[in-house]
Formats: sequence, C-alpha cells, structure tokens
Amino acid sequence: MLWFASRHRGVCRVLWLLPQRSSVSSSGSPWRNDVACDARGFASGCCPVMCNAFYAIRRSASRKKELDEALVDMVVKDCQPFTVVNDQGFKGLVKLLDPSYVLPTRQALKAMVEERYQKAKREAKALVQQATAVSLTADMWTSMNMEAYLAVTCHFIADGVLNTTLLGVEHFPKSHTALNMARAKGAIMEEWGIRHKVTCLVTDAASNMLACGRELHLKQAVCVAHAINLMVKKSMDETPGLENLRSSARRIVTLFRSSTTAKERLSQMQERMGRPLHKLLQEVETRWNSTYIMLERLHSEREAVSAAMASLPSEVAMITAMEFSIIQECLGVLRPFNEATVELSAEKRVSASKILPLLKMVSLNLGEQLAHIHTDMAKHLTKNLQLRLMESLSHYQKTSILTLPTLLDPRFKTLGFLSPSKVEDAIKRLTTECGLVIGQGNVGLQSPHLSTPAAVHEDEEPSTSSGGLWRHLDATVQRTRQTHNTTADAIVEVQRYLKEPHINRSDDPLQYWNTHKPLYPHLYILSLKFLCTPASSVPCERIFSKAGEVVSKKRNRLSPKVLEQILFLNKNT
Repeated sequence: MLWFASRHRGVCRVLWLLPQRSSVSSSGSPWRNDVACDARGFASGCCPVMCNAFYAIRRSASRKKELDEALVDMVVKDCQPFTVVNDQGFKGLVKLLDPSYVLPTRQALKAMVEERYQKAKREAKALVQQATAVSLTADMWTSMNMEAYLAVTCHFIADGVLNTTLLGVEHFPKSHTALNMARAKGAIMEEWGIRHKVTCLVTDAASNMLACGRELHLKQAVCVAHAINLMVKKSMDETPGLENLRSSARRIVTLFRSSTTAKERLSQMQERMGRPLHKLLQEVETRWNSTYIMLERLHSEREAVSAAMASLPSEVAMITAMEFSIIQECLGVLRPFNEATVELSAEKRVSASKILPLLKMVSLNLGEQLAHIHTDMAKHLTKNLQLRLMESLSHYQKTSILTLPTLLDPRFKTLGFLSPSKVEDAIKRLTTECGLVIGQGNVGLQSPHLSTPAAVHEDEEPSTSSGGLWRHLDATVQRTRQTHNTTADAIVEVQRYLKEPHINRSDDPLQYWNTHKPLYPHLYILSLKFLCTPASSVPCERIFSKAGEVVSKKRNRLSPKVLEQILFLNKNT
C-alpha cells in the first residue's frame, strides 16, 4: 500500500513502513503523517532494508520491461521461434546474465509480438499516408507447408530519402487468378489509404500478374531483373554448343559437391596452390546468374579442379583448355548483365531512372567486346544478346513510367536514351506532366466565370441575360489563355532544368531535388511521383527469402497471421 504526499509536507509512501508511536493521528488516521521525509520520499524512521526493497521492486519492473522488449527484438530480427523461451540452454544463459529476470511464457511472448506489430503498423501507416506518391511491388510465394502468400511493398520519398515499407504478407489460399489477386491488392491499398497515390506497380512478367495490374487500372512495369533473366536465358539457349559446355560444368560441380573424397581432394589442392578454400557452386535452372556464378567459380579454380580430378577415379571428363577459353570469353560477355542486375536490384537508392542508361551502357559494352572476341560460341552469344537487348530498349524507351524517371534524374537526363526521337517524345511527355501540375496549382485562383466588362462601348448593347450573353465564349477564351500560359510555363521550367549541368553519377538525385525545389517547384513534385519507382520486384523476393528462414522445420506450424507480424516487424523496424 502507498502513502501519498500531503500538499504541505512530505510523508512516507510506504504506509506499513512507518513506525507507529500513537494509534491515531490528529487527522483521524491510524497512520502518522507528520514525519519528515528524506530526499527519496521516505520517512526518516523507515526501515532501510524495506525501503531498499521497495526501490528494488520498482527497478526490477523497469528492468523486466527492457528485457522483454529486447527479447521481442531478438525474435523478430533473428527469426527465432517463440519456443526459444523453453530451451534449456537459453534459459541457463538468461539466468546467468540476470538471475532476477523471469522469462515470459511462449503465449506471453506471442502477445508481446502482436502488441509491437500493432504499434509499428500504426506508425507505418501514418508515414505512408503522408507521401505525395507511392509505387508498389508485389510477388507470390509458397512456403514449405505448401501455403501461398502474397506480399506487397510500398516505396515513396519523404524528406529527400527513399523509403520502403512492407504493407503486408497475406495468406492466399485462393486460386492465383488476376481477379483474386486484384481484390487482395486493392484491399491492401484501401487499408493503407494509398489507392489514389499509386504511380506504378512492379511485378514479374507472369500473365496473371500483368492481368492483375490491368484489373486494378494501374500503370505497370515489369521487373527489370526478371526481364534480364529471360533475355539472357533465351540468348544462352539459342547459342550452339553452350548447353553442352554448361552440362560438362554441371557434372564436374556435382562430383565435388556429392563426393566427400573429391571435396577433400579439392581442398588439399587449393591449399598446396595457396588458394582460398572455395567450393564449386551449382547452377539453378531458373536463374541465369547462377550459371554465370557457376562458370566463374569453375574458371577461377580450374587449376585446382584439374589437379584434383587427375587423382580421382571418376568417369567425369575435365573441361579442356580450349573450352576454358570459351568460358572466359562468355563470362566477359555476361559480366555487364550481372553487374546491371545487381545495381538495378538496389532498394535504398533511386533505381528506375537507371534502367535506360545502364542497358545503354551494356549495349555499348557488347559492341566493344564483339571486336575482340575470337571464339564462335562467344560471338554467337554476344549477337543473340545484342538482338534481345535492342528489343528491350526499344520497348523501354516508349514507356513513360521509365523514360520520365530517367529525364528527372539529374545524373542522366537525356543521356540515358539511345534514340534522339525518343528523347524528344520523352521531353514532350515531361512538359505535359509539368503543365498538368502547374494547372492543378492554379485551381481556385481563377474565378469560375468571367465578370462583365466595367465599361460598354456606345455601339454595344449590354446583355440582358444573367451572366452575359457572351459568357460561354468568354470562358472558352479564358481557358485557352490559361492553357497557353500553363504550357509556356512548363516549357520554360523543363528546358531550364535540362540545360543545367549534370550532377556526378555518385551523387544522390533526391538531395538535388531537395535543394532545387524552389527553382523547379513543379518538376520537384514530379520527381516525388516518378523517382520512387523501383526497377525490380526484388524487395518482395527479399521478404520471401526471410519468410523461408521464419518458416523453418523448427517452426513449420506458425500461423499465417503470426508469420505476417514477424515479417512486418523484421522489415519495418
């Protein structure tokens, strides 16, 4: 029981600690209230042991809250199961670190995670709803329990920083039709209050994903990482002899990954040659860059692999020196695509504006390499890639959702385009968009109808109708003047921006727009709208990579609701 302080004097806050020298005080209370308190708020006659015990209880409660929060952090950041609180080793560690701390039960820990989730979601919603414009990425995933999930991430610019927020990872037991996915994504957009702010939806090129975007009436961009993947895979498949070379490489890798003797022999050879103990890596059929990584590792370790295979009783044939020369040239051709994929998969930097410039650089690189390639296989591969790359560039240069970010990126502007005619088309589109922003800014500044002239010429007869007989014509003239002024202002702002010097490629375009907002106020608004679009749907893929860690063999009974909470907190906090 606590004893509250008097208005005029301090009294002890622990009633039962006060020594009683009389049964009733002058106030009628059986407890003394005239004992002076020390700086801690306890009476001078209190038992020190009991007072210290009271303080210890208060400190213990505060300490427990801190440790509970740290435990929740560990669960959501490290994807630990709730049953970790029952693990004997963990309980022993906690007891050693703080014997007074009592671990919460599994159910209590689960409730704490949900409470943290609700708080984090409220804060994330408030931040997202303040955004001027947003772009979304979406993808599907199937867990080890054969349960399907739909993830949606949101990308927006706030205070000169590109932000990414996971909106949700929803259990999706329905058929993966465009209509079902559109309903689910639409519900997420409505819940977060961003339906009218979505600039672009980025997905892979699956037919149901593309149809879903059309169902939602959203502008849509295909993930450039998926586009490059398809481009390179088809080019490799159409290159004569390359599949046989890949098969030989796969057999060698399989040998060293399936045989402990072969693996140990390779390590011995690497040690003798003073090389790092690198393992060979197997390709994944669906990902072209895994083929690149497999061939690159095999080529770098070719001497150790050759020496190891020479001492092994195996029927697997070693790749010849000539074949390694072909691999080396093919790697040189594929390297720019790998670098472009890595750069365009960035999540914390502006990326959509890089698509055209990077693919243009890849195209120029292929042209330079072709003049120095000697093997027929590498030449065929290069020509196949050039053909498919030009097809993609031709398509991308017609897509405003990609051309406008490039123009609005002060590092690139018109330099990212291959075709001068496409540059002119993009500038016209940017000018139109700028004019629309200027026009929206003028809304409310103009009178809804024109006032009649202050003076009337002698040969004119004033109109007898309300508002004037000429009001429709006058209103049309006024709109024409306003449109002309808006277009002229947009042309001036766009041309002035384009004539400015480019900033360094390593500089942040968002910081540029923050500092140049007063000079180009309407283009600044467009930068918020178009520079938030990611080049790929990799952010969603990363969510599902983390989901694979969460839904492990140790915690495969995790409910979809709890899975979403953990992934949301892992990504957004």
